[in-house]
Amino acid sequence: MTKGVRNISILGDGGWGTTLAIYLIRKNYHVQLWGAFPDYIEKIKRTRINYKFLPGITIPKEVELTSDLKIAISKAQLIILAIPSQYARPILKRLRVYDLSKKIFMSVIKGIDNTTLLRMSQIIYKELGSVRLAVLSGPNIAREIARGVPSTAVVASHDRSITKKLQAILNSEKFRIYTNADVIGVELGGSLKNVIAIACGVCDGLGYGANTKAAILTRGLAEIARLGKALGAKNQTFSGLSGLGDLVTTCFSSQSRNRYVGEELGKGKTIQQITSSMDMIAEGIATVKAAYKLSQKYHVPMPITREVYNIIYKDKRPLKAVMGLMKRKMKAE
Repeated sequence: MTKGVRNISILGDGGWGTTLAIYLIRKNYHVQLWGAFPDYIEKIKRTRINYKFLPGITIPKEVELTSDLKIAISKAQLIILAIPSQYARPILKRLRVYDLSKKIFMSVIKGIDNTTLLRMSQIIYKELGSVRLAVLSGPNIAREIARGVPSTAVVASHDRSITKKLQAILNSEKFRIYTNADVIGVELGGSLKNVIAIACGVCDGLGYGANTKAAILTRGLAEIARLGKALGAKNQTFSGLSGLGDLVTTCFSSQSRNRYVGEELGKGKTIQQITSSMDMIAEGIATVKAAYKLSQKYHVPMPITREVYNIIYKDKRPLKAVMGLMKRKMKAE
């Protein structure tokens, strides 16, 4: 256990938040898991199973569950934000009334605000002021980490002392943690990969093979890096865990929600039909709108992102979108 941090609260009872609660309780931290819906939290207390977001995985009895935000953060020295990006602002506004000066925050939220085009860390600072903040991202399928499958991630902050402390808290023989100072690149990689994963899923749904999927993944990484550079990220970050690593996992895993959404789109379903049958949120659906706006604002060519946007929001047929990519003007790599 890391000196100075014993009490950890996780805000967000989705698959990732629940997984982190299970993982950290195994490391002998005192962990509270907060969820917004009291009835559902009570059901998890009784069954010790998060049947919506992490079915089949038992939550140890030592993990305290609550829907009371005051209780969740009152004793917390580290607060992990695991709320879906679309719902983050209202929760952050509720935190303003508390003394947050001595607490460390770590965001595992992946997304970009569609209205302001701000990254999640920017929104956190905007809502909470100059809190001590880091972000965590990487090739992390929640269920695999909950099962103890060897995995890696990267924690990034402008404050090196925070990254070192969080590295020590999170690192283990089953979950290796690296540090990085490029918050912009780590956040963008973790958010934009969901858009490319939808594109790869479309290829799966259309019945294409490894050639097509590899091309989408590779060219998708190139356009992520182009936008990242325009926004001030370091190019090498996108070849790391929060870039290429996370992209590969999300594009190929059968458990990837975003890849699944793309696959169903490729099979001819509408986005409304797909989302109505999902409990969990596929962040890429909202993120593609912000990514498209950013590409327009900064004049960054992002053809794959544009076509995913057209499929979801302009009802473009997936096959026509693929053909549009293939018929683009010839160019050097």
